Amino acid sequence: MRASDAERERVAEALRTAVAEGRLDMDEFGERLDAAYKARTHADLAPLVRDLPPAGTGLAVPTPGAPAVTDESWASRIGGTPSSKGAIAVMGGFQRHGRWTVPRVFTAFTFWGGGQIDLRQAHFEGREVTIRCIAVMGGMEVVVPPDLDVQVNGLGLMGGFDSKGAGAGSPGSPRVRITGFAFWGGVGVTRKKERTSLKKGED
Repeated sequence: MRASDAERERVAEALRTAVAEGRLDMDEFGERLDAAYKARTHADLAPLVRDLPPAGTGLAVPTPGAPAVTDESWASRIGGTPSSKGAIAVMGGFQRHGRWTVPRVFTAFTFWGGGQIDLRQAHFEGREVTIRCIAVMGGMEVVVPPDLDVQVNGLGLMGGFDSKGAGAGSPGSPRVRITGFAFWGGVGVTRKKERTSLKKGED
């Protein structure tokens, strides 16, 4: 039986858990992860996690004939043509919000200005995207939904690069890497619910 994107992602998450627990070394993890994303059938996926305990992973190994467990909301938001490759604000501001498509690499730059990148309703060109934030004497905010997989690795020089919004996402979530630096400025990453929820008076 042909494997779905959601099934490939569940196996990838199981492999990430295994390497974090010390069950796989980095070389073997890299080989298996590459094989998982290239897998076409359940028979290709099953050997990649057959020797790993399912307990604690919360992820089931796909087997022929088993019903697929998918997160359709994420699956429908992965793929498409990027809306733009970047944003610049010089003594001004920019916003990227609503239904827009994030490219695999998005670069944002502010100088004496500010910007907001809102991913709560965004689509993603691929399962892994990188957002580069460069703030010079300015500020930038990246808003992400609570169930998005977010990694933050930025540097603050006489400024701040806040990583409090980093964390794991729900099954099927794309992975967003936020990197860059802030010089005499700041970059913040925060988790917030979608605007529709906020209108109902939720936090």
